[in-house]
Amino acid sequence: MKITICIGSSCHLKGSRQVVEKLQELVKKNNLTDKIDLAAAFCMGNCQNGVCVTMNEKMYSLSPETTEDFFNNDVLPSLVAPF
Repeated sequence: MKITICIGSSCHLKGSRQVVEKLQELVKKNNLTDKIDLAAAFCMGNCQNGVCVTMNEKMYSLSPETTEDFFNNDVLPSLVAPF
C-alpha cells in the first residue's frame, strides 16, 4: 500500500513534517515496513484543507493531532484482507 503525504509549502506550514514522522513511527511500531510505502509529493492541489494525504486513491486531510487516528481507523483496516 502506498501513502503519499504532501510536503508542499502550505502543508509544511500545517505540520506535514510531523505527520510524516508520526506515520513512520506507526509503520515501524506495527512492523508494517514491508506492507506500507510512505512517499512525498509537492502539491496535491488541496492546500486549504490541511496536510493532504492520499491512500488507495482517496484524499485525506490530516494534522499532526489526527495522524494516529487516521492510521488506526483508515490504514490498518485497509490492510486486512476480506474473507
